[in-house]
Amino acid sequence: MESQVEKPLSANAAASQHSLQVILMAIILMLVSSCLAPSASAAGQEAEALLNWKASLDNTSLSLLSSWVGNSTCNWDGIGCNNIGSITHINLTGSALRGTLHSFSFSSFPSLLSLNLSHNSISGTIPSEIGFLKSLQILDLSENNLNGSIPHEVGLLGNLTILSLHNNELSGNIPLEICMLNSLSVIHIEKNSLTGSIPESIGNLSNLTVLALHRNNFSGSIPSRIGNLTRLKELYLMGNQLTGTIPNEVGKLQFLTLLGLVDNRLNGSLPLELSNLKFLKNLWLSGNNLSGNIPSDLCSGGLLEMFTAHNNQLTGLMPTSLRNCTSLVRLRLERNQLTGNINEEFGIYPKLVYVDLSYNRFYGELSENWGECQNLQSLKLSNNRISGRVPQFERSIQLHVLDLSSNNLTGTIPRELGRLTSLFNLNLGDNKLSASVPPEIGMLTNLQYLNLAANDFNGPIPEQLNGCRELLNLNLSKNKFSESIPLQMGSIHSLQVLDLSQNSLMREIPPQLGQLVKLEALNFSHNELSGSIPYTFDNMLSLTVIDLSFNHLEGPLPNNKAFLEASAVAFENNTGLCGNATGLNACPTETRGGKKGSKSVILIVVFVLAILFFAFVVFGILCVCCYSQEVQNENQFAVWSYDGRLEYEDIIEATEEFNSKYCVGVGGNASVYKAELQTGRIVAVKKLHIVQDSGVANLKAFESEVRTLSEIRHRNILKLYGFCSHPQHPLLVYDFIEGGAWKTY
Repeated sequence: MESQVEKPLSANAAASQHSLQVILMAIILMLVSSCLAPSASAAGQEAEALLNWKASLDNTSLSLLSSWVGNSTCNWDGIGCNNIGSITHINLTGSALRGTLHSFSFSSFPSLLSLNLSHNSISGTIPSEIGFLKSLQILDLSENNLNGSIPHEVGLLGNLTILSLHNNELSGNIPLEICMLNSLSVIHIEKNSLTGSIPESIGNLSNLTVLALHRNNFSGSIPSRIGNLTRLKELYLMGNQLTGTIPNEVGKLQFLTLLGLVDNRLNGSLPLELSNLKFLKNLWLSGNNLSGNIPSDLCSGGLLEMFTAHNNQLTGLMPTSLRNCTSLVRLRLERNQLTGNINEEFGIYPKLVYVDLSYNRFYGELSENWGECQNLQSLKLSNNRISGRVPQFERSIQLHVLDLSSNNLTGTIPRELGRLTSLFNLNLGDNKLSASVPPEIGMLTNLQYLNLAANDFNGPIPEQLNGCRELLNLNLSKNKFSESIPLQMGSIHSLQVLDLSQNSLMREIPPQLGQLVKLEALNFSHNELSGSIPYTFDNMLSLTVIDLSFNHLEGPLPNNKAFLEASAVAFENNTGLCGNATGLNACPTETRGGKKGSKSVILIVVFVLAILFFAFVVFGILCVCCYSQEVQNENQFAVWSYDGRLEYEDIIEATEEFNSKYCVGVGGNASVYKAELQTGRIVAVKKLHIVQDSGVANLKAFESEVRTLSEIRHRNILKLYGFCSHPQHPLLVYDFIEGGAWKTY
């Protein structure tokens, strides 16, 4: 019986248990669904929170938020949701938003994974309510105008992997709570005004790959625990006030590709452990007080691309690893105390683009290997002790800057440099180069800066320099250039600085230089220039600095502000410059304004008028005298006629100087000649024979008869055309009648 009774009870219990399981499952599903599916009120709460924040923003920044209407937040621009409709992403980067975060309800977004409001104009402080975003993984508020300190509540964001607050106006210390966020992979808080020291506890962030703290005001030393960040790839500490030495523990960062320590106050030697960084590509150490040698195996990994350690106190030779570091792209070691034979310390760098070794103690001759760097764009080796000749750089066709100044280079400038058409800065100044400047320099059409000062160049300045159409600064001072300044230089219209001082240039300044209307500084001092300053310099309105001292210039200064306001030193030791400038005498013809100027003008006018009046008087007297003499002589060599002017020369020509073949009659007192004038008229010319003793009496009788014949008109008397009353050649000109009888005297 007991067994029979127990069986049905067990079945009922099983049925009851099954029903209970179904009920429990339903309850669980209801609970899960209630958790997963947000209520209408929750969705409305998110929409209301965003709309309230939108309303607080400046009206000018709302154009990109025009889609923010209604309650369907998942369709709004910049909003992302999960599959159950909760907002998980807010990305409004670069949306020109202007306002604050004070009206942003952080507590309304429990599911938010990323908040990106970068590249806007959001101001004010970061609210402490940001700690409500428990699910947040990415916080990017960079490139805004945020101020104040970083709130400690950021330490409550336990899931945060990326913290980006750079390029704001944040101040204060790094909250220690940040150093408790073990999930952090990237920290970008550079370019703010943060202060204090870098906390030692930052070594707790074992997952950190990028730590960017540069361009702030951090002080103190670099914490040694930074060596615990074994996954770190990029460490940016530049532009702070860090002191002390570089900790040896940096050598533990085996995956480090970039180490930036530029512009701090670090001292001491470089740790040898830097050679352990096999993946290092960028090492920036410039602008500190570092000393000692460069680690020997710095490029042991063969990946180093950029090494900058300029403006330090490094000494010693270049390490062998750097000589064989073919991966180098950029090398800056200027302004140290490095030494060694430059021909041996450097090799061939096929990828090298930029190198600056200036202001060191390198010696020896330049190797032609530098010319094998086909990608080289900038080579600066100035202020060393380098000797020998300038390489040809035949294969460095991309070279933009070549600075070999302040060395001991000798010889000439290679003509092959004219092929480097990309060159815009050529500085060979302060060497011992000689001979003439090759005209091929004029082929450098992109050249902007040319400095050949302080050498031994001689001969004329090549006129081909006018081919350098983009030239801004030309310095040929302290050489032995002779002859005149080439007038072609006036066509370099881009020129702003021109220094030809301390040469042996002669003759006058070409007026064509007045076309240099962009010129700001002009120095022709210590030459042999003569003549006056061209008036075309009046148009050089950009001039601010001039020096024409120690020449042989004379005459007035140009009407130009730079000349009128220059000090006396700019004109000293010249022959006779004059003008209103300080230290110069006034020009003799220069008016000074006011009554003095008016009186000078009046005196000049009166003086000129007096001279003209005197000239007219003298001319009048001479005319009267000449007229009296003419009355006496009756114009001895003129033939007067009724029909117009007959020239004595015409009669001489027609009779071939009274040739006998033209004679048609001879008497005791005269001979008659037949003459055909140029007009075609045929006349009879009676030439009287003058007796020496009675010549004057006969001449008076001749003149009396002429007057009588000229007044008589009778058919039996021949027409008188003219006469000549010269004592040696008295003539009568009659109408010629063929076969007529001629009365002679």
